[in-house]
Amino acid sequence: MTTSDDVKDVKKAPAKDPWDLPDVSGLVVGVLGGTGDQGRGLAYRLAKAGQQVIIGSRAAERARAAADELGLGIEGLDNAECARRSDIVIVAVPWDGHAKTLEALREELAGKLVIDCVNPLGFDKQGAYALKPEEGSAAQQAAALLPDSRVTAAFHHLSAVLLSDPEIAEIDTDVMVLGEKRADTDIVQALAGRIPGMRGVFAGRLRNAHQVESLVANLISVNRRYKAHAGLRVTDV
Repeated sequence: MTTSDDVKDVKKAPAKDPWDLPDVSGLVVGVLGGTGDQGRGLAYRLAKAGQQVIIGSRAAERARAAADELGLGIEGLDNAECARRSDIVIVAVPWDGHAKTLEALREELAGKLVIDCVNPLGFDKQGAYALKPEEGSAAQQAAALLPDSRVTAAFHHLSAVLLSDPEIAEIDTDVMVLGEKRADTDIVQALAGRIPGMRGVFAGRLRNAHQVESLVANLISVNRRYKAHAGLRVTDV
């Protein structure tokens, strides 16, 4: 029979250190939309950090041209082959092609860890403003279209100009990471941390992705007013 003294003697397992992240250095990262500014910048930074990177594009020729220009061992393939060959796939396509691209790659992305960094934005004479997809966010749209993939959201607030500038050694910013499973968000945080100066910070489940995606509209306004390339830092963590 268990006594009250026995219960007192049972020790709780120590809480997992939130900064104890996995080694992701051996994983292959594919970047869908890798010929665009954001995709190219991410591909460049990750490859420079030692990650094996594949750029994907609708046209394999464009992907190969971008990869050859960047160097660093980056490969260029069509989107489908990029998805098949990668362990982690970053979605960096334009918002207006987001759904169509993912629908076409559902089979190739099955079982993959997908990182959606797309920001649904509109622009008018007053500047950038956030759009709200029917599903709630770009990341939630991706999760709905890719039921057999592990969808996360991250890398929304990075300046493509800073990412692509070889004169800049470190990117001084935090990356907000969202997802349903801690094992997946830990991997994404670790991947962000591969880039010097960058840190991945868990920011909630995918239902919170809309706020993170929308904040880019505010950062665009900051950048225009102050002629800057603003990022984010989360304090006290």
